[in-house]
Amino acid sequence: MGNLMGSLRYKEPSTVEECDSTWESDSEWDEQPGDEDSGISECVSPSETGRCDELVDMSGQLSQLSDSESSNKMKRSLYAAKDLYKYRHSYPNYKEPRLPNEYRNLRFYLNKIPLIPDGIFIEEILTKWRGDYDKLEHNHTYIQWLFPLREQGLNFYAQELTQEEIKEFQSTREAKRRFLLAYTLMLDFYGIKLLDKIGNVTRASNWQERFQHLNESQHNYLRITRILKSLGELGFEAFKAPLVHLLLDEALCRGTLPNMLHSILEYYVYTIRLRSLRRRLLRYAHQHYQPANTFLWGPPARRRGAGAGPGGRVAEPILERERRGGDPHRARSPMTKQDSVGGGDGGGEGKGTKGCTASTKTLQEGVKGEYIETVPL
Repeated sequence: MGNLMGSLRYKEPSTVEECDSTWESDSEWDEQPGDEDSGISECVSPSETGRCDELVDMSGQLSQLSDSESSNKMKRSLYAAKDLYKYRHSYPNYKEPRLPNEYRNLRFYLNKIPLIPDGIFIEEILTKWRGDYDKLEHNHTYIQWLFPLREQGLNFYAQELTQEEIKEFQSTREAKRRFLLAYTLMLDFYGIKLLDKIGNVTRASNWQERFQHLNESQHNYLRITRILKSLGELGFEAFKAPLVHLLLDEALCRGTLPNMLHSILEYYVYTIRLRSLRRRLLRYAHQHYQPANTFLWGPPARRRGAGAGPGGRVAEPILERERRGGDPHRARSPMTKQDSVGGGDGGGEGKGTKGCTASTKTLQEGVKGEYIETVPL
């Protein structure tokens, strides 16, 4: 009965604005511990249908106004917005398999079964594949087993996660230990190093070679989307923001991963369930995005200028507060007070960059209309 009622209450979003709750409380003053996307959409009950329609009408009007400004102006991807909305809200319309679950993802991480179709056990991957970048690049079956989701990928032998398996996985120390090793394996492949047990990351010693490869190997952007989603499913939600911030800093400010910028803003940021963290990342991006008036991921026009704090005081953007007295070309990390989170001082600035003025020429000229990634790997 519970699943039936849940499916009846679920309302499929039809616009980007309906999918994106990032700016619902557009102020640093009113952030609460429960400020996150979870459960069913707020617009679900029949009594609220009018409110939902009103939001759709308003967003439609804003869309028409922006479209009239330029027929070639980039648009937010509805495909991406829907995909990440469903992920953040625990796949509200997903029907889990009725057959007994064998917990194949958990058994794989316990080294009891190999991944299919390759017949490789997790321990072999963790011990023999590290540093074998050709294998990690060209094998396309392992990623679905290393980072399982509640959605089907391209390897149809890999089984989707279920709620019960997620709970079992999160309570199994051996599985979680291997999962973190798998995460560090992929980070090394991308030229990144995990610093601690709370998810802080920095450039690895091999960052120059690996970033150059990553900037040109765009199918890895899909893999990173999957990795971020899987981190959240299996109990490592806090690991997402440091990684996303590092990639954003490299793409936008240091100019080492310019081809990744659109994937970061359309996908990676929106895997993060805590709205306040999404806001901080997007404020950081907006601060350095060029040209600033083409930034698509800020608050809707009707909310800009809002956000007064207690006593009518307008909340100063957090990144402006953090920049004062520091390097004018590099804001401190919005994740913590330490500059190490996502900053990555392992090797200096990217070649040829001048502060945070990375070009968005690729975005403006190479992508028109919606930006769409394909199905998850």
